[in-house]
Amino acid sequence: MGAGQLTIDLEAIAANWAALDAMSGAGTETAAVIKADAYGLSAAKVGPRMVAAGVQSFFVATAGEGRALRPHVGDADIYVFSGHMEGDRTALESAGLIPLLNSPEQVTRHFSTLAGHPFGVQLDTGMNRLGMEAGDWHALSSELMSAGPRLVMSHLACADEPEHPMNATQLRNFREMTDGIAHRRSLAATGGTLLGPEYHFEMTRPGIGLYGGAPFTQATPVARLDLPVIQTRIVRPFETVGYGNTWQANVESCIATVAAGYADGLIRAMGPKAKLFAGDTPCPVAGRVSMDLITVDVTHLAEVPDHLTILGPLQGVDALADAAGTIGYEILTSLGTRYERQYR
Repeated sequence: MGAGQLTIDLEAIAANWAALDAMSGAGTETAAVIKADAYGLSAAKVGPRMVAAGVQSFFVATAGEGRALRPHVGDADIYVFSGHMEGDRTALESAGLIPLLNSPEQVTRHFSTLAGHPFGVQLDTGMNRLGMEAGDWHALSSELMSAGPRLVMSHLACADEPEHPMNATQLRNFREMTDGIAHRRSLAATGGTLLGPEYHFEMTRPGIGLYGGAPFTQATPVARLDLPVIQTRIVRPFETVGYGNTWQANVESCIATVAAGYADGLIRAMGPKAKLFAGDTPCPVAGRVSMDLITVDVTHLAEVPDHLTILGPLQGVDALADAAGTIGYEILTSLGTRYERQYR
């Protein structure tokens, strides 16, 4: 194995979707967010498995992502979070995408260039990121409702903190803006799905939970990353390892160098706290993560294996993210192109 082996369990993704679908309950469709190339795991691979699992609606970030996804998901609905941007007309029309209109400008653009083409509406209920604010919505809602949106949605800012008061505030705002409309609504992504039925409406749209990330702590792990050991060496007391001499041996130590680094999405900041595993045995990183290589203290092993595991059952994406001071989303979406990928 000359490069890291990234194993992606498509059956685990399908199982996670099924578990979240069961939480969504009868009468609520469970979609799948597959933006950023399925959070770095390949939309071309994940999409067909999701269709086979029963997914009928997908969400992507941009029209370009939607156009790339279309051949892999048949006639499933594909919603575009960024809406109808300047220059999107051809992609939206040719791939049959559904833009989620975010502003009066997007409403004007869509109705003037793609009249009669399906659309949805995204509302801002307090996150102040994307979506129409209440004033614009009330001014345009009659026109939009008469044109028949496929979906009216918003997004929760703090759903990964169940007790956060912002959740109830946004739920109240969403209801005040949409109660009484005769069109499907969606408020919950993964975290919102876990908050319970009052957040579910007619569609939930899990993303990170499909791929094994928090806050869906019961998720089946999806990604495993094994890194080959290129070389081992004995380091004498007081000798240092890696850039900046940040790690010094206190006793004679065995250091393994593995083939991966921050160019492969293994963030430099994880160095002081990260571990790799030899089977069930943790092995701490020794020194800084460099572009292509990581050095690991394996002194305590009776035998050094041909690879060490940095993502797997004993250290998922969120645990690795904690070591780097980030979140599981960043770990997944940063995994590089040099790995040998295996899907099962």
